[in-house]
Amino acid sequence: MPLGLYISIPFCRTKCSYCNFASDVFSKSAYENYVARVLGDIVAARSLASRLGCALEENVDSIYLGGGTPSILEPSQLLRIFLAVRTQFAISSDAEITVECAPGTLTDSLIETLLRAGVNRVSLGVQSFVDKEAQSVARLHDRSTVLEEVARLRQAGLPNINIDLIAGLPHQTDASWTSSLADTVTLGAPHASVYMLEVDEESRLGRELIAGGTRYHAHFVPDDAATADFYLQACDTLSCAGIAQYEISNFARPGSESRHNLKYWTRQPYLGFGVDAHSMLPSARSDEAIRFAASDSLDAYMNRATHTVTAVSRHAAIEETFFLGLRLDRGINLDALRIKFTPLAITPFESVINECLDQGLLDKRDGNIRLTEKGRLLSNEVFARFLLEDALSQS
Repeated sequence: MPLGLYISIPFCRTKCSYCNFASDVFSKSAYENYVARVLGDIVAARSLASRLGCALEENVDSIYLGGGTPSILEPSQLLRIFLAVRTQFAISSDAEITVECAPGTLTDSLIETLLRAGVNRVSLGVQSFVDKEAQSVARLHDRSTVLEEVARLRQAGLPNINIDLIAGLPHQTDASWTSSLADTVTLGAPHASVYMLEVDEESRLGRELIAGGTRYHAHFVPDDAATADFYLQACDTLSCAGIAQYEISNFARPGSESRHNLKYWTRQPYLGFGVDAHSMLPSARSDEAIRFAASDSLDAYMNRATHTVTAVSRHAAIEETFFLGLRLDRGINLDALRIKFTPLAITPFESVINECLDQGLLDKRDGNIRLTEKGRLLSNEVFARFLLEDALSQS
């Protein structure tokens, strides 16, 4: 099965107040040392896989540069990363190659570099087309910049564009959200991602909301009910425009689904490089898999901190199949699961499935279970119910 590659670039021009990723603002002098470290990891990938007892496929059909903001690297640094990947792996001729870009960074030089590197998909971190909302969370672009850069990407031959939006940003209203959705549809992008604002201790805005404060425009954040309504409105608006929901947060025109992200949700092998990069590869010694991750600290990563490694047991693999597969709009075919894992292996999950069906969180048709509209809004709660090992350990 072809491999997916993920390369983490943890640098940003500014740290958005809602961001809970392992990224931050660093001086440009840090970029070169980091790129050199990542290049070393790419060269050493087979050695690492062998040491961890993993089987590493040579063929690759998706590459994803995420972050952070990969588009703030120098063109020469981006080209060296792609050269290293092509030297160490066999990249299929139709591979999906994505780079996340922040609006305002897409210079002519960068677009030329993306084309030289073979990039054929760009994910734009728009978050909002309403300038007041974007500025309130420290985004550095405005609406006109996004429209202009999308036009230049298309003119250069890069029409495969994803638009990221966030429901629940400070100052967001019914009218402003409707405007952002309208712009997304009018642009004709083949893919859109819609996330509900996460409120947790991992971001400045999240901490301020939990504390009940007013910094970072926290007192202008819509309540949970409004944010849920915005999300449901996005589902309806995009669907009516032919951008169908295929995963909880992702929408695409036919044939434009993210090949790389589908690897995560269907438990296909992928290999990550860089800060906080995660990997899942088949075990060379059993039928199951091994997950491993690099440190989420730039200092620790640069100082060669060891990976955290987890052998995925058969039971854990079934749990993952449920809570990852249920993210997809098509859901999970229970008969296929019984064939793959044996009927007895699925039996412990039947009570959870029936409970979710009774509560209107899951729907079952023709042997397939899938999240309902209510289930999508409460998806984290639903997924947690399928972690039977955690439940047993706490009982």
